[in-house]
Amino acid sequence: MDLDSVLTRRPSAGPEAPCGTTPPKGPGSGRLHRARAGAVAVLHRTGAVTAVLLALAAVGTMIGEPVLIPSLAASAAVLHHTPALPTAQPRTVVVAHLLGAGAGYAVLAAAPSAPWSAALAGGLTFAATTLARTPHSPACATAVVIVLQTPAPLRFVPLLFGATVVLVLGGVAASRTHPAAGRYPVRWW
Repeated sequence: MDLDSVLTRRPSAGPEAPCGTTPPKGPGSGRLHRARAGAVAVLHRTGAVTAVLLALAAVGTMIGEPVLIPSLAASAAVLHHTPALPTAQPRTVVVAHLLGAGAGYAVLAAAPSAPWSAALAGGLTFAATTLARTPHSPACATAVVIVLQTPAPLRFVPLLFGATVVLVLGGVAASRTHPAAGRYPVRWW
């Protein structure tokens, strides 16, 4: 008997079964349980992402400003789909979007709103988030949105900051309401 055969053996009913273990109730029942648990987790995450995005849309409607932008929807997906990754941590989400806004407005100060300048802003955001150790791909889209849409910075930046905080708080709430969900955040800063 080699080590691999011992490590991969499953408990079976009979005299050699470890005490306190019971075999699965039928063929494939373990797979069915995992499939159900996976479906419940997907529904939970989907509900959490949708709830946060609807909250941002509602806030935007109430104040007459678009708070929900495509990059925040992408951030919500990253945060709820991979909550343990460094790209989903609160510091990364908030700081990266603010760096993206800074890059977008810096490019707008030096160049006209055009696709080439939007691409430049996305690249600058990538560089800034990498140097700041806050890599978050959706922040590059924030810079592109700013260059192409040219929102007023005194209104847009505070709304962006508030929206990223709402995303983070939504992630915290979602991780606390589902028993099988991993804890979010792994670290705050």
